[in-house]
Parts: sequence; C-alpha cells; structure tokens
Amino acid sequence: MIITEHTLEKIQDPFGILEGERYEYHLFASVDEEDELYSPEGFYIRVLYAVTESSQQIAGLFLHNRSDDSVLDFELEEDEIELVRNYCTTHLA
Repeated sequence: MIITEHTLEKIQDPFGILEGERYEYHLFASVDEEDELYSPEGFYIRVLYAVTESSQQIAGLFLHNRSDDSVLDFELEEDEIELVRNYCTTHLA
C-alpha cells in the first residue's frame, strides 16, 4: 500500500469534553491489483487522530470506496496500520 495524497481537517469540539485535539485525515492510497483492497474506483482511509500533551494515536480508522463513499468491510494489517500511524504523525502540521 502506498499513500499518494491526503487531506487534513481539525475537528472542533464545541462542548469542550474531549481531551486534546482531534483531526480527521483522508488518506488516498493505491494497492496492487492482487491486493484484496484493490478496486478500479480506488479507496481512501478515514483516520480520526487524537493528540494530547502526552500522546498521539489513531482514535478511529475506516476504509471507504472512492466512487460512492461507502464504508468497506476490510481491516488493515498491522504493518499497514503502522504505516498510517507514521504518515499521520509526520504530516500533522
């Protein structure tokens, strides 16, 4: 899996109940045709990312079909999750 581009948006907490800050990434990725995640339309990974004074972590991770935005019933492997975690940490501005 290769992450080709992303969008990033800070999520506002109007009630102030969440500790730290939350961000939503949309990571657009490509995979080989042999990969079970492959589809001609492509997919993206929606990542909810939590940042506090002491940690940064993935709070939620969802795979979506790019053509109709439907949620895909797949899970990433541990090495792919680590790739996503590193990408989010590196690209948090």
